Amino acid sequence: MKIQESAENYLETILMISRRKPYVRSIDIAVELSFSKPSVSVAMKNLRENGYIHMDSEGHIFLTDIGKKIAETMYERHSMLSQWLIYLGVDEKTAVEDACRIEHVVSAESFQAIKDHITRGNELPEKS
Repeated sequence: MKIQESAENYLETILMISRRKPYVRSIDIAVELSFSKPSVSVAMKNLRENGYIHMDSEGHIFLTDIGKKIAETMYERHSMLSQWLIYLGVDEKTAVEDACRIEHVVSAESFQAIKDHITRGNELPEKS
């Protein structure tokens, strides 16, 4: 399923915040991404209407199964590509920025080939 890059970024951000906090609110996303609260509210409405998230009566945001699958895919791509670029000698800031762009455009086939190459004896070093 192909969704917009911005939606993928929001879902990935929700996943990352949910790993640090017991619940996610729109304001947490706005702060994390340095976006305005109204912009995040519009995005959350769109994600909710498309079945990627649900919100409880207190405004806590949760990923649906499909939203979580997309978020985990983006997070895996981002993490692996960032670490790989750093391993190849790219400075961390550039590697993270480039990985953020690459993760949205690389095909599943190409990413799997990169992942296979890395894990087939060319492992990434453990991040400290």
